[in-house]
Amino acid sequence: MPPHPAAALAISKPAAPPRTRTEALRLQIADEIISGVLEPGTPLDEQELAARFGVSRTPVREAIRQLAASGLVSVRPHRGAVVALPTPTQLDDMFEAMAELEALCAGLAARNMTVPERRGLEGLHQALRALVHEGDPLRYHETNEAFHAAIYAGTHNGYLAELTLMTRARVAPFRRAQFRTTGRLGGSYQEHDLIVQAILRGDQPGAAEAMRAHIGIVRDAFRSYARAP
Repeated sequence: MPPHPAAALAISKPAAPPRTRTEALRLQIADEIISGVLEPGTPLDEQELAARFGVSRTPVREAIRQLAASGLVSVRPHRGAVVALPTPTQLDDMFEAMAELEALCAGLAARNMTVPERRGLEGLHQALRALVHEGDPLRYHETNEAFHAAIYAGTHNGYLAELTLMTRARVAPFRRAQFRTTGRLGGSYQEHDLIVQAILRGDQPGAAEAMRAHIGIVRDAFRSYARAP
């Protein structure tokens, strides 16, 4: 069976493509919201943000729309957008759903991944190891997204992969932030190693459990980051 097209993409391009202006804006604004620079209730004026970042209002408007999908921004009809962090309960619900979806993906990947797909996953895993040694959280986050996408594609279940990617998009700002905690890159790599080894030996329950535990640790790491002064 030939590799799933999405898996081939993840394997052949482990490094993320150059960011668009919209993505760069989204990441910058998300960081400022999560770190507390922009507090809940702060209005997000498109014209002001466009002038600050030296761009037109179009990428600003799209970035705000994407942030609203993650629950970081509330868009009020005819009144503009304001910062609106999810409550702790909402975040717990998001991470719980994410953990179960990713666990299902990891289990199915252990059962369904082709040999080339497994080799591609190993390659991404080794790329992450190198980034741990370099201490580069930004590039680690980007390659980490490709790692997880390869697992989603390895399920050979397009609907599940799409659903998981949609949920991941909502949780992404919080997953990204946790890489700033001390020692988190090395911890993430070790958690990945348990997932990869289970997938390579075709251990469906083991891969699912390792992934579920990994997402739980990600949630706890974000909580620690959010509580830090």
